[in-house]
Order: sequence, then structure tokens, then C-alpha cells
Amino acid sequence: MNHEGALVDQNSRLGELLTTADPETPVPTCPGWVLRQLLTHVGRGDRWAAKIVRDRADARVDIRTVPDGKPPADDPVGWLADSARMLIDEVARTGPDAPVWTFTGPKPAAWWIRRRLHESTVHRADAAIALGVPFLVEAELAADGVSEWLDILASRPVPDAGPMLPDGATLHLHATDDGLASGEWLVRSEGGRVAWEHGHGKGAVAVRGSAADLLQAVMRRIPADDPRLQVLGDAAAWRTWLERTPF
Repeated sequence: MNHEGALVDQNSRLGELLTTADPETPVPTCPGWVLRQLLTHVGRGDRWAAKIVRDRADARVDIRTVPDGKPPADDPVGWLADSARMLIDEVARTGPDAPVWTFTGPKPAAWWIRRRLHESTVHRADAAIALGVPFLVEAELAADGVSEWLDILASRPVPDAGPMLPDGATLHLHATDDGLASGEWLVRSEGGRVAWEHGHGKGAVAVRGSAADLLQAVMRRIPADDPRLQVLGDAAAWRTWLERTPF
């Protein structure tokens, strides 16, 4: 999929939600935040990624050093839109294949566009939940978000609390959207770390739902037992998975 175009689109949709909203509206899925802080978080994160790419950073960049890291009071939504475009422009200028720092290890600069795309998508869900409006997202984009999240989890060490899944156990995520390619995931534990692949198979627990609902579920935006999900098998394994996979 075109991650650059999708990033601009998701950023624009988030901006549309925030344009007329009360910036002090609490965000239940980000405890302690209001919409003003959510907007700042997304825009500053895009600018942080742009600086990483521009500098070809090989180590973590202090986000406090990001230029113009706070939105102006007179046009915060415009600042948000500029933040996404800045990242896209820096990746094009530096080269999408140029190696840069990421929190999962060195990756091509274009990695950051996909990461920031799904950051915007999930935080748009946060804004929609805060405002009590529907969260609508294309199935292909949501499914790519699930895959990207699993890639991030696969880069992590074993959590201090224990493996995300018991060794030998498999979590099967199944998107129910018609005609969606790559809408099934088999997730397992190997030495306590996450491994995954696309496919269909029997697991200790299977979770079925639309790709949009699965994305919200794995990102802990809806509860493990939300009625939009069908959980088959070991529900405790599903709950443990969510408890041990915070962002």
C-alpha cells in the first residue's frame, strides 16, 4: 500500500476531528491526556521522525531537541498537517533506503513513514472515542497496522512479567472483512519472544473481528471481551497477551 498517501490521509482525518473539538476534551484511552496533548504528541512525533531521518541518526534523538515541537495557538491543525508532510519530504530527500535509527534497531528511513502512519491511525481512534463518534478505517490499512504492531513486538525482549504467550501456544487473529488479503495472523512464542506469520491455523485462542476492531483490540483501545470480538478458546491467554503488550 502507499504509506505516504495514507499518512497524509490519516493526518488529515485526525485534523478534521480536532478542528472543531474542544481541545480540553479528555481522552479516555490515553489516561491523563486531553485532545490538545494528543495533537501535540502526534505532530511532535512526526517532526521527531523527520529529524532522525534528516540527520541520518544512528542513536536515539532527544525529542526535546525537535524544532517547532509545539503547535502554534492560532493554527494547531495546520501545524499537525505540516508535521506529516515534513517527514515525507525528509525521507524523499535522504532516500527511503538510507539506514537510520529506530527503536527496533537500524531500519531504512521509509520505516518511519509506516510507523507514523499507524501512530496517526490509532490516535485518530483515540480522538473518535473521546468525541463519541464512529472510528472508520479501511480494512487494508487496519490489517497493515496489525502486522506492523506484531513486527514491533517481535523486536522486543521477553517482558519482565513473563512471555507474551506461553511457549507452544498460538494466538490466531482472523479479520472477517470480505476480500481482505493477508487478514489472518498466527502468533506464537519462541523462547518467550514473539514470532508471527500470515496464515490460518488452530491455536490456543482465536480472536475474530473486523480488521478495524482487531487493530483497536491489539492496541488496547477496546476491551479484550468487547462484543465486537469473537474470542474462541483460551480467553485467559488473550487477556495475558494484551496485558504484556503495551506500546
